[in-house]
Amino acid sequence: MKIEHVAVYVSELENAKEFFVRYLGGKSNDGYHNLKTGFRSYFISFDDGARLEVMNKPDMEDLDKPLNRTGYAHIAFSVGSKDRVDALTEELKNAGYSVVSGPRTTGDGYYESCIVALEGNQIEITV
Repeated sequence: MKIEHVAVYVSELENAKEFFVRYLGGKSNDGYHNLKTGFRSYFISFDDGARLEVMNKPDMEDLDKPLNRTGYAHIAFSVGSKDRVDALTEELKNAGYSVVSGPRTTGDGYYESCIVALEGNQIEITV
């Protein structure tokens, strides 16, 4: 068994798609639009076969997303090396994203950083 894809609703669909394509090397499909419901989505594919669906529909409620909450905590992306973690973290920081931890080696041995992106959701960047 494998996870086929993970999906996240966002208010700014095009911004979300561009984030994953620009910073994390994803490749987007042409998108889907249900004219009847207004639902829109993109599937973002990554080199290892993982896929992420970013979705939007009219009249969504955007609730506060405190970092310490129940539910999904973050999406982690392996970028291959400590140098790449450092460089991408700096690039995202310079682009205005909030770095909430790292880059650092965690107590369980991961070298990572966490940023807040995509409307309050965390993205982890790891080796």
